[in-house]
Amino acid sequence: MVASAFLPELWTEILIPICAVVGIVFSLFQWFIVSRVKVSGDGGASSSSGGAKNGYGDYLIEEEEGVNDQSVVAKCAEIQTAISEGATSFLFTEYRYVGVFMVFFAAIIFVFLGSVEGFSTENKPCTYDDSKTCKPALATAAFSTIAFILGAVTSVLSGFLGMKIATYANARTTLEARKGVGKAFIVAFRSGAVMGFLLAASGLLVLYITINVFKIYYGDDWEGLFEAITGYGLGGSSMALFGRVGGGIYTKAADVGADLVGKIERNIPEDDPRNPAVIADNVGDNVGDIAGMGSDLFGSYAEASCAALVVASISSFGINHDFTAMCYPLLISSMGILVCLITTLFATDFFEIKAVKEIEPALKNQLIISTAIMTVGIAVVSWVGLPSSFTIFNFGTQKVVQNWQLFLCVCVGLWAGLIIGFVTEYYTSNAYSPVQDVADSCRTGAATNVIFGLALGYKSVIIPIFAIAISIFVSFSFAAMYGVAVAALGMLSTIATGLAIDAYGPISDNAGGIAEMAGMSHRIRERTDALDAAGNTTAAIGKGFAIGSAALVSLALFGAFVSRAGVHTVDVLTPKVIIGLLVGAMLPYWFSAMTMKSVGSAALKMVEEVRRQFNTIPGLMEGTAKPDYATCVKISTDASIKEMIPPGCLVMLTPLIVGFFFGVETLSGVLAGSLVSGVQIAISASNTGGAWDNAKKYIEAGVSEHAKSLGPKGSEPHKAAVIGDTIGDPLKDTSGPSLNILIKLMAVESLVFAPFFATHGGILFKYL
Repeated sequence: MVASAFLPELWTEILIPICAVVGIVFSLFQWFIVSRVKVSGDGGASSSSGGAKNGYGDYLIEEEEGVNDQSVVAKCAEIQTAISEGATSFLFTEYRYVGVFMVFFAAIIFVFLGSVEGFSTENKPCTYDDSKTCKPALATAAFSTIAFILGAVTSVLSGFLGMKIATYANARTTLEARKGVGKAFIVAFRSGAVMGFLLAASGLLVLYITINVFKIYYGDDWEGLFEAITGYGLGGSSMALFGRVGGGIYTKAADVGADLVGKIERNIPEDDPRNPAVIADNVGDNVGDIAGMGSDLFGSYAEASCAALVVASISSFGINHDFTAMCYPLLISSMGILVCLITTLFATDFFEIKAVKEIEPALKNQLIISTAIMTVGIAVVSWVGLPSSFTIFNFGTQKVVQNWQLFLCVCVGLWAGLIIGFVTEYYTSNAYSPVQDVADSCRTGAATNVIFGLALGYKSVIIPIFAIAISIFVSFSFAAMYGVAVAALGMLSTIATGLAIDAYGPISDNAGGIAEMAGMSHRIRERTDALDAAGNTTAAIGKGFAIGSAALVSLALFGAFVSRAGVHTVDVLTPKVIIGLLVGAMLPYWFSAMTMKSVGSAALKMVEEVRRQFNTIPGLMEGTAKPDYATCVKISTDASIKEMIPPGCLVMLTPLIVGFFFGVETLSGVLAGSLVSGVQIAISASNTGGAWDNAKKYIEAGVSEHAKSLGPKGSEPHKAAVIGDTIGDPLKDTSGPSLNILIKLMAVESLVFAPFFATHGGILFKYL
């Protein structure tokens, strides 16, 4: 008899939802504090109450300069409303199309999985233990479909709520910048925390409730229960794909169009209100970097949990019906919410930012503190939530594992995430030599800038890949594929803090845009630029986390897929597998080509429209006439909705076509090939784009003597840097971040359809 976990089942059933509710309450509390910054004419940005520490009632720069005009506040409110309405309108349009897809794909899941046993309602022998009976395949089809819809809806809500919070906070950050950089930082960071905690807690709560509701029907059939739960991960990631691709095309079409005409041709500042594409650009930050990123990280969390639960259900946890040990992945996430809550207080309450140079260290400290405290938290969860010894399913055999080994699996993922984060920061922050070298290469024009930037991106892949490889080796050696799944969960355990840091960037970027458009003091723009530069680096760190966790998640899902499909070994020397490997390795290139070309086509239309307005609207350059912002918003919306469909179809249809026509062995090769090439391209694309962006900001800020020698804005080196930045835009915000969804979405889709492929797949090879 295998020992059970120290923590009683009743306590597990209480603790997980309590932690989720605590996370939701904390996010609402942060939102309440942000809401005390008023965006209206009655008192401007100050609030009638609040302690001196948070600065409600501090005097403003405008008062110092004698220009404290309430019209500035009204202008900020007007711009904020325009950005919010544009983002909401786009997301509603996108979700209408995505909703049709969701219904269609839900029907495919039900029909394909139901056909495995010919839509029989009779109980069947269990897949991994013939001596037991499990619920019919039709039940798995129905419950997988429900889980898919739940995951999709949660993913969509995660993105939408994130966008609403960001558009609520952007003008408030601008107005707080009048009191000091520290006040603006706190508003932007608190707003990011609202999104981070809301997403982490709601994802955990919905998954936990789904498991318990499904358990009413499934009873002791945990194999069938957790096989059905995998639909939750599929729903989350499929919505994330459309959110990332659609939002990425929208934001970068506007950004490239605004930069090429505004900065290079017309020599006007970034976010200048005379630029017709400026509202579309700021809307794009919210629909791409916020809504898309929120859905993406939710998908990673859902899939990592599903991969771990599927493997656990056929290990001793599931066989002995040890609910506490079974919920170990959820307990890690619950502990993560509490750890991130404590970590957030370090940035918002324990320490106060007083100077620009303190911003980036404060954000980096969030990563270090959360990782350090989480290590202790994982030790506690592993001690109380796991038996001292247990067995884990390992491709047909049961491997004996100790609880301390599983603790190390989670920790290796957690610390690998931190290493990837710091390596990403080194290669994308303008505080270090790689980005400064890229900026220096602008002396001789855009060509050398592009060469240096590409080289930096390729080089930045080396250490993250070693970190991922070591994580896989250690975690697999200790606990087989379950170890890899919980290592991915370890990397995602501090998701609330990661999202807070990530969302902080676009909020600061929008705040700078609002300051420029509202005609506020140059000193305020300097402060928002400093916030934005730090946010650029943290956004790159967030993408590093997302890509690293996607690699581990997709490998864990791949392991669960080959087990469920009955593939005992994947032999790369067989023709079926090698052709799959080659095609799989090609898919990220095909996908990137589609998304890059989509941005290019949309940007072309945007450039033509912006040029037309500058040439045909009298008084536009002089500032006496208003540009037609709505036409540019429409160009971005139409292009992104139309162009997101082909890349989405490529990813969603590939596993179905390969599995049905060529079988599970070829599909195994496709999954392995896409994982290996996709991770490399994603890291390189994200870091190249981030480096080009920060090289441009390095020249614009002109803080060091070296930077001053390359500037000022409008100089030839600066124009070369802007060209590099526009090339990097689709790399870092469209293709790169979408690739991590490609590799994990294909894996989770293959796992969900594994029973169908195992029964009906490979029809071409059957008749050849």
